[in-house]
Amino acid sequence: MATTEKNILNRLYFVSGCMFIFALAVTIKLVNIQVFQGDKYREMAVTSTEKMVTIPATRGNLYAEDGSLLATSQIKYDIRWDAMSPSKEHFSENIVGLSKGLSEVLGKPASYYENRLRKARSTKNRYLFIARKLGYGDYMKIRALPLFNKGKYKGGIIIEQHTEREHPLEKMAERTVGYERKDDSGYFTRVGLEGAYGHYLRGKEGRRLKQKISKGEWKPLGVGNVVEPRDGYDVISTIDVNIQDVAHNALLQSLEKFEADHGSVVVMETETGEIKAISNLGRTPEGKYYERLNYAVGESHEPGSTFKLMSMVAALEDKVIDSSTVFDTENGRVKFYDRTVLDSKWGGYGKISAAKAFELSSNTAFAKMINENYKDNPKRFVKRLFNMGLNDQLGIEIIGEGKPKFPYPGDDDWYGTTLPWMAFGYGVQLTPLQTLTFYNAIANDGEMVKPRFIKEVKEWDQTVETFEKEVINPRIASQETIDVVKEMMKKTVERGTAKNIYSPEFSMAGKTGTCQIEYWIEPGRYISSFAGYFPADNPRYSCIVVVHKPKKSIGYYGNIVAAPVFKEIAQKIYSDTPVIDEVVLPRANPSAIEGDFEKYYTNVNKGHKTIPNVKGMSGMDAVALLENLGLKVKFRGSGKVKNQSIKPGIKLEKNQTISLELS
Repeated sequence: MATTEKNILNRLYFVSGCMFIFALAVTIKLVNIQVFQGDKYREMAVTSTEKMVTIPATRGNLYAEDGSLLATSQIKYDIRWDAMSPSKEHFSENIVGLSKGLSEVLGKPASYYENRLRKARSTKNRYLFIARKLGYGDYMKIRALPLFNKGKYKGGIIIEQHTEREHPLEKMAERTVGYERKDDSGYFTRVGLEGAYGHYLRGKEGRRLKQKISKGEWKPLGVGNVVEPRDGYDVISTIDVNIQDVAHNALLQSLEKFEADHGSVVVMETETGEIKAISNLGRTPEGKYYERLNYAVGESHEPGSTFKLMSMVAALEDKVIDSSTVFDTENGRVKFYDRTVLDSKWGGYGKISAAKAFELSSNTAFAKMINENYKDNPKRFVKRLFNMGLNDQLGIEIIGEGKPKFPYPGDDDWYGTTLPWMAFGYGVQLTPLQTLTFYNAIANDGEMVKPRFIKEVKEWDQTVETFEKEVINPRIASQETIDVVKEMMKKTVERGTAKNIYSPEFSMAGKTGTCQIEYWIEPGRYISSFAGYFPADNPRYSCIVVVHKPKKSIGYYGNIVAAPVFKEIAQKIYSDTPVIDEVVLPRANPSAIEGDFEKYYTNVNKGHKTIPNVKGMSGMDAVALLENLGLKVKFRGSGKVKNQSIKPGIKLEKNQTISLELS
């Protein structure tokens, strides 16, 4: 008996000890939480009920020089449905009407939507997808449908709003307009103008403190807990949408005709360096073309015969020749060591002057010209090229500019044949924009200007920053040399390799280029090009056209593939779309506000109650403006607005449909 009592007492002591140790451990833990980790858990408590929410800034607009939109931000809506929110009665009464309404707005049969909604109800789906990327007009229509018009809790409609970047020009100049994207790690991918000038466009995010309330909702907490976002600035580019359209379509036609792999074209204003058009098109496996890469800026390649201008300027500046110096092209075949330079004309051109060699694009004459005068001191030739700035990048803001490549005497890639081959553009590499910048300097009487893509940065109607002409090299060569090569380029079009594009109606000057891609890479493939300026006597624009890998059986010479593109651009700029001086409307005159798109756009978005007058406005701007007012816009044609279906001054009502006729 005593033994049993003792065992019971031992067990009781053991249990009491365990309870004491447990109580002591709890006490220690509580003290640790309260005293030593109190701040941590208090912070966790706050973060579970409060959070700092980022308020995104509205990205600024990117405009062409005439105010046409190149890129803008528009609000889009995604619609989903919580099938368990509506009551059984509300669901039964409205399911048919909702299905019919969705069919009218989204296009699929009403039975399709009814089956999906009923299935979601039976499976208790609380996040059924309905529609994505809706414009404001369609969003308001769906929101007003039976059941959905009862709101989130009774109707189950879930609305997710986000901002998307829209390109009114769509695929035209898509790579030049570009984009800027931020990944989860905060790294930006920057392409084109959007990427280059993103620091102006993106603005600055704001912050707002919110508190969690019932049903998972969050409400703003306190006025003092808000940092307002700063919207991005608007960027006015140098792009001329009319010239861009001409350049894009002229290049596209050539690529399609010659079944080429890809190509690019750039139009630059001679005096200022402003880029008026830049188009880059690559071929898909199906034979279609789109803006795949920015070849004009990023693709370095052997320029071929367009480099003969650089060689000629160097030789004339060093006074090792003059335009009348004679060279024997022999039989069109001249051997240097174990390699032979060939002329396109079998049998050669006989004995011709340097000027004639340029007009006829004689490889043999240029190889002799440079080799005979620089073979004892090849560094002199290369340094002359470097002094003209050809080995330097242009330093443009668009990311991805290709690097020029020039062999240098003494380097591992310098051979006995390097110098004569450099003379006609082999062994060196330049991007189309770098080549054009040199040609533009010749047109600009020796002043080399940096290519420029933007004019100014604005906040509403206030200028934040302006961008002026930037001179890279005030004089790349003497005026005497400039005058001589200008005449050579003019004669090239009148009677030389580009005589097929000569027109007595307007003058052009330039140089053809046909470069064979290295045979061990792609045998029998060529790069066709033409670079020049117009008008020849008083240059206003310079232009380069480069087409890669045209189908040889159709045509591959620069004068056949690229030069006609140049001519079409020059002809349409001065014929179909003549450049005229714009009349600047007085800003102080309220009646003239519709002549200034920026002010007009601001004006109509400040509580306008009536339909605005969009006649005479570019179609892309009119559509963007009217949609932002909540209208559904339909249009026919292209260009500027000729007629509008709802007269100006009529009362503005959301979800109205307005039709535009474009000229």
